[in-house]
Amino acid sequence: MTRHTTSLPPDYFDARYAVDPDPWNFAASPYERDKYAATLDALTRPRYAAALEIGCSIGVLTASLGPRCDALLALDVAEAALAQARARCHDLPGVRFMRAQVPGAWPEGRFDLILLSEVVYYLDAGDVAGLAARIRASLLPSGDVVLVHWTGETHYPLTGDEAADLFIRETRDHLAVDRQVRTGAYRLDVLRGREAV
Repeated sequence: MTRHTTSLPPDYFDARYAVDPDPWNFAASPYERDKYAATLDALTRPRYAAALEIGCSIGVLTASLGPRCDALLALDVAEAALAQARARCHDLPGVRFMRAQVPGAWPEGRFDLILLSEVVYYLDAGDVAGLAARIRASLLPSGDVVLVHWTGETHYPLTGDEAADLFIRETRDHLAVDRQVRTGAYRLDVLRGREAV
């Protein structure tokens, strides 16, 4: 399998959604269902004031996370995915969506939760460093960052372990690892602002 060497562009995702409206089977996969449940269980607070979900895709996790947030902003690069996410979350008034490719585009505001579920490995090392800088500037001092990544083989610029480890290194002066969970298929890392530790 040939791996990409640079961050995947928006047209990579547009092409995937053009062929299949749910190309990663987010809505029906037992793997995704169990991973989403573990992600929600790993959150350190019952409720967040302002959350940012990067790479929301069709909004399956967004729909479960939204009720735990006063405000949730969910980003994705693919408009086809965002259209499904908006429909799925139409009854959640605190949830908003934005089309954006990180780290180049970034929303305004400060957040007490930033969630990156299976997204960092689509970036190359330089963009992971840029993403880490954006998050350091946007996360409230006692905020949480949750990373979740498939640990199997990929053709993305980074593996799940490379992506998570690189992000943790890039943010170690501001964020501390609160807990790590590893299953046979994915790893979940919860980082907290050092003021909260």
